[in-house]
This record gives sequence, structure tokens and C-alpha cells, in this order.
Amino acid sequence: MIALIACVVIAVVAHRFREFFKTGYRYAGRKAAPIRTWVLPVPQLYREILSRNFDYYRRLRAVDKPKFERKVCSFLFSKQFIPRQMPEVPVEARVLIAASAVQLTFGLPNVYLQHFDKILVYPNEYYSSITRKYHKGEVNPRFGIIVLSWKNFVEGYARPEHPQNVGLHEMAHALRLENIIRHREFKFFDEALISEFDRHARAFCENPEERIPFFRPYACTNEHEFFSVAVENFFARPDAFHEEQPILYDIMRRLLRQDPLKLMVQQAAAENV
Repeated sequence: MIALIACVVIAVVAHRFREFFKTGYRYAGRKAAPIRTWVLPVPQLYREILSRNFDYYRRLRAVDKPKFERKVCSFLFSKQFIPRQMPEVPVEARVLIAASAVQLTFGLPNVYLQHFDKILVYPNEYYSSITRKYHKGEVNPRFGIIVLSWKNFVEGYARPEHPQNVGLHEMAHALRLENIIRHREFKFFDEALISEFDRHARAFCENPEERIPFFRPYACTNEHEFFSVAVENFFARPDAFHEEQPILYDIMRRLLRQDPLKLMVQQAAAENV
């Protein structure tokens, strides 16, 4: 009997130590992400996935693609991808989810959404016991979690000119929260510029004749939703955004330090060569 109890105790202790070391190993790996990014070569598989499936990457100049690839690797190394209702998060899903974050932060070289170190991935829309509704994605700043439905993520990028993209939408929520959470990444947005953005957003939402034709009404839920919807439109249809809301577009361009219109011009020029 004593021997049996001793075996049970040893098994429990061994299991706990194994989990402790696994957690510690993952933590150390995430903390070493910057070093791993510059020391390890970018896997060719990642480049192939981006070339096949990520239009933003394909539009980049040749000189910018290695920067994008490195930032994707850093994101992958620094996050824990957690499958929900699926056996694992496939490598293609991990790479493309990372690419959506890098698309948004490409003009912000020192921003990696470090507070959000866990990415939960569901195969489809999932039910929330808190809101009692089905969700396509959400961001939980308290626990540093970004949640995505893989099906809806794919649908968003399958229609590049459609201004609903759950990947960009949730990454935009994370980005705006990252800016105000006291962390190593903090206050990277110019405060006057983000305040100016919010003023124009309020004016836009208070004018019912103006708001309905361009942004979907959901944008006017609050300033965070407006920012995320604006990000979707900024990348999906920059030409229409610039034409319809030139002031807001210019603020977005300065906040994110990039201009999707230039990528469109580059692609058009390349296609005409």
C-alpha cells in the first residue's frame, strides 16, 4: 500500500515538473524571439505560404519582402498558438495569422503586439458563454489573448476588396490596446494624432447622411470598433477610402506609417512591365 501511494506521489510530482518545464521552455522561447528571428533562416515553406496566399506580401517591393518575412518569424516565435475544437493549429494558419498582424504593423518596426502572447484558433465561429453569442473573433487584454475563427479569417482574405476581414479587425483591436497597456510596447501612436482620429470618427458617426454609405454602421459602436473597421477599409479599398474620407485616410496613413495606395501603384506598374 505504501509503495502504491509512493508511486502515485512520484507520478504526480513528475507530471507537475514536466508541465513546469514545458511552460518554462515555451516562455524562454518566446522571450528569445528577437534573437531567434535574426539567427535562424526564414523557412522556405513560410515564403511559399505567403507567396501563394497573401496578396499584401506579393505587392511588396523585393527589398521589403525579407523585412516582412523576418517580422512574421518574430511574431510566430513570440506567440503561443492554442487550438480550440481542433487537434492543432496548422503551420499555414500560424503563418497567415502572423502575416495579418505584420500587415498592420509593418510600418511600425518595433511593434510586435507583445502583450498578446496567446492566439486561440477555432475552426469556425464559436459560442461565448459570457456574451451568449457566436463570435468570429475577439481580443481579451486581461489575459493577453487574441481569438480567431480560422474559417472566417480565410474568408476575409479570400475577398481582398471586401471591407470585412476578421484577422485585420482583431489585430487592429489588439494594436490600439497595445498602445495604452503599460508594457515594453507603449505609446507608439502620437497622442495628438490618435485624438484627431477619434474627433473625426465622432463627427463621422454623428452625421447619419455621411456614415451609412461608406463604413458599415457597426463602426459607430465605439472608438475601438471604428478604428478596427477603418483599418479593414484602409487595406481593402484604399482608393475609395482616400476618395470618400481623405482626412481620415491621411490620419490612418500617418498612424500606421504606410500607404496601401502606393502598393496598388507598385503592383499596377509591375503588371504593365
